[in-house]
Amino acid sequence: MNMSSSPVLLLVLRFYALFFCFNVALTAEVDITTGNDLMSFVTRPDIKAPRYEVTIHDPDSMTSGYWFSAPYSVIDPEAPTRKWMPCQVGPHIYDGNGTLIWSGACLFENRNVFDFRPVTNIDDEVHMSFILQHAYHDDSVKGSGMIYDQHYEHEKIVGVTNDLSAFNMHEFKVLEGGKTSLACTYRPENVDFADLGRPGETGVVIIGGFEEIDTATGKVVFEWSSKDHVSLSESTFAVPTDRLPGAPGWDYIHVNSVDKNANGDYLLSARFTNTIYLISGQDGHIIWRLGGKQSDFDQDFSFYRQHHAQFVPSKDNETVISFLNNASDEGSQEDTISTALIVRLDTTSMTARVVKSFDRPDGELTRLRGNVQILSNPGGKGDGNVFVGWSQQGYHSEFSPEGKLLMEARFISPRFSSYRTFKLPSNNFHGRPAEPPAIKSFVYASASSSTVTVFYVSWNGATDVASWNFYAQAQDSSNRVLVGNVQKTDFESMFMADGYLDWVSAEALDAHGNTLGWSEVQRSSLPENWSQSGLSLNPDDPSELASLEDYINDQIDAEEEEEEEEEEDSSYGIFGGFGGFLIFLLLVACSVTGVAVDVWLGRTREEKLEQKRDAEADAAVAACERGQGYIQLPFDEEVYALSDMSRRNSTEST
Repeated sequence: MNMSSSPVLLLVLRFYALFFCFNVALTAEVDITTGNDLMSFVTRPDIKAPRYEVTIHDPDSMTSGYWFSAPYSVIDPEAPTRKWMPCQVGPHIYDGNGTLIWSGACLFENRNVFDFRPVTNIDDEVHMSFILQHAYHDDSVKGSGMIYDQHYEHEKIVGVTNDLSAFNMHEFKVLEGGKTSLACTYRPENVDFADLGRPGETGVVIIGGFEEIDTATGKVVFEWSSKDHVSLSESTFAVPTDRLPGAPGWDYIHVNSVDKNANGDYLLSARFTNTIYLISGQDGHIIWRLGGKQSDFDQDFSFYRQHHAQFVPSKDNETVISFLNNASDEGSQEDTISTALIVRLDTTSMTARVVKSFDRPDGELTRLRGNVQILSNPGGKGDGNVFVGWSQQGYHSEFSPEGKLLMEARFISPRFSSYRTFKLPSNNFHGRPAEPPAIKSFVYASASSSTVTVFYVSWNGATDVASWNFYAQAQDSSNRVLVGNVQKTDFESMFMADGYLDWVSAEALDAHGNTLGWSEVQRSSLPENWSQSGLSLNPDDPSELASLEDYINDQIDAEEEEEEEEEEDSSYGIFGGFGGFLIFLLLVACSVTGVAVDVWLGRTREEKLEQKRDAEADAAVAACERGQGYIQLPFDEEVYALSDMSRRNSTEST
């Protein structure tokens, strides 16, 4: 049994892993062909979440919370493949520093997800909703609206129950109480072009609209179509004049968001008419238009190709809305910068005035998609911060109510974007995964007497884990022995322990030391070339290693107490009288001689120890190079302290 694992090996492995593997990966120039714009985890090799570049300008003013983001690479469904691919796109949750909390990409095998957001209006718990895109060239898989709970398990699947060809990607909003939800609709129809001064001509036009759906049954309880309410002439997206549009059709209105107020009326954003509509929940007539060719308001601002128009809670006698003024599309622009707007509407005087505006921090344009979110104020008083998703490259930012930029973040490579990005205050959300933590462990050695077991653990979606306890056992049915603890600082945590620990497990603890969950018991992996290295090792019994450590600690404590007692006895009366003076001179002479001898012995010991350290370091580096190199290795000073038993043993022997 290995009873004297080397702390030198621990140090070399830590240094090599952190400063070679991890540091090189972070400082290397982003090259998407190598995948270093993605996270990598030992315990979850299937998860390759996009990495964020985060800039925090005022951490004290930020709202502590989590980002709900759904990265995608290509907006249309991709063809299925038999090749194995890691999970990269789909619903993801990150903390405010860009650390991954949860990846749901593997749930749907890299199918696109849109409008991923927290839902806080169903009950006292936090839920999640998103749109799962329709499948590639499979008309039977039309996509759906999904509602998940805080255990990351689906509660409701809202599918297509009418004649729609697919669940539209733009909106899935769960309304108060969770009984109904809103979605956009697109229907291609043959339409007469008389409104455009071309009577007798017909072509395929995409008719935009929305529906309110019973969340439990999928039944449509209210539906509205632009066909009978918005003329083709309102469109600012030109139809070809030299030919009639065929399939899929002329998208003359392009609805992209819908909301509902307490009066039962609906707020609809239409991108290609540059108009926001208030629509009656009674008979579907248009109550008013804001913007576009037929605006009913006197405005002190303009907007172009807007997204995500939403009601903002306000006083009973006024209407306040928020939306993103993209100010551009793929081929045109009306301004040089995109802006998030909060607008007050006076429906008596029919005036519209900007209350607040928040320019895109990098001075660029968001030509597609995006959203604006008014965060709740943690103190319950005054206005909350404003969170804006700028879509392209997952860019988003947070502002104070006064407009001060607090933070900004984006994916480190341009190949990913997110249709919308939302933020949820952290005190409202407690992710409790139904699956257990994932653990993997590996054994490394520089000699038969120097072995180290390296643990990795993660728990996809767990928000309340503060630390990890690590355990080992001689057999799968043996009692667990605690071998160490580390604070959780990243999605995946790493820990090193002396010895060849065969059967291992991990326990997740909250900030108060309460158990949140256990991993399964797993066996440690050995390098494939173990036998070729000339090493012949047997697993250690962790209970005996623990007993040895207790014994050594007791011995050291006893020796320290004995030394203290001897010092007290020797100090009493030693300088009394002439005899004491002679004793003093003798002690001085002995001390001088002892110092000289100790210097000579110390140099000899140090030379031998240095040679031993060099040999062990070379062997450890060689062993590490033969094994795997990993990224995402969080550093914790407490880990190396767990080799204290070996250091004491080494000190005692020298």
